[in-house]
Amino acid sequence: MLSPQSHPLIEATLPLVGERLPAIATGFYARMFTAHPELFDGLFSRSNQKSGVQQQALAGSIAAFAAHLVKDPTSAPEIMLSRIAHKHVSLGILPEQYDVVYTYLFESIAAELSDVITAEIADAWTEVYWLMAHALIKQERGLYAAAASDKPLAPWTVTHREPAGSDAVTFTLVPSDDTPASASRPGQYVGVTVRMPDGIRQVRQYSLSAGTGTTTRVFTVKLDNDGEVSPVLHRDVQVGDQLTLSNPCGDITLSTGNGPLVLASAGIGCTPLASILRSLVETGSDRKVLVLHAESTIERWALREQMRADVAILETAELELWLEAPSALDTAHDGFMSLDSVTIPDDASVYLCGPLPFMRAMRAQALASGVPAARIHYEVFGPDLWLASA
Repeated sequence: MLSPQSHPLIEATLPLVGERLPAIATGFYARMFTAHPELFDGLFSRSNQKSGVQQQALAGSIAAFAAHLVKDPTSAPEIMLSRIAHKHVSLGILPEQYDVVYTYLFESIAAELSDVITAEIADAWTEVYWLMAHALIKQERGLYAAAASDKPLAPWTVTHREPAGSDAVTFTLVPSDDTPASASRPGQYVGVTVRMPDGIRQVRQYSLSAGTGTTTRVFTVKLDNDGEVSPVLHRDVQVGDQLTLSNPCGDITLSTGNGPLVLASAGIGCTPLASILRSLVETGSDRKVLVLHAESTIERWALREQMRADVAILETAELELWLEAPSALDTAHDGFMSLDSVTIPDDASVYLCGPLPFMRAMRAQALASGVPAARIHYEVFGPDLWLASA
């Protein structure tokens, strides 16, 4: 709850702070990594720092949280915080690390707002930070407590690797030791830690593309030549190698009940939805399922065989495909996905995963077709800013 004395100060300074947040975030990371370069080892992504994605995510999260508190001082944006908490758990973030963030974040705030900041303004923004931090710590503590082990990370051994489409690889792993493993839920992801050629460990989150038990983890990795982790996975990781995995994370999971489902994906965004589809097969579900997928070419569809086979098994499932470069061997719509010609079943829950422009367009079209916002679920692995005004 934002205090009455802080509310008018945050409301008055939010536009200015929002304008300068990108510079504040950049200064924060520069200060923190200068003092603690070890945080790059197994925690922060160097490629996200280089591209500016991490700075954008931090700035957007703080601004969105503060704006929500101004609008409703008695509550917190639980959906946004839940996504951040799950991401933090996939990295093994601990409560004491929030103190480190606070120190360097507020050094950067003081520097960037030196022309306007007062003790009262600093106190108000300190309150916002700790409201957000304590809410996240509480959620993260619950996620850690619910896991099968008190170890947030554990070693897993690669037992299979096979091509998935023209530019992806599917890895299957089993536990390397007796650390208890948590079962995953359809749609979740794991943090995968990989040692880089220079010895630094880097982490990337990958959706589990099949399986929900405790004995195997299956994830599919698309090659990203601008990243660090996927090239190493594609080039170097072989059967018999060990990787460090987090517990399954992510709150965009299959809803209970018997209502119809729409699973709409683009590109490698098919992975969490393929997991949901596979779980429906494994449980013998009779839910009506409409699977929609968009791809540049049929060859790039990473989980083509798995998803088509699962649709064929489910008597109540249908598949529609969109291809930017049509194939003579496949019946597909030309170009980008559109819901204009799709009949969404009444009371359907819609799941989206893919590039942000794709999800933005699909969400808008689903809303226009009458699907309530509460029944539209989406997985985001970058800055979740595009729904701020929705």
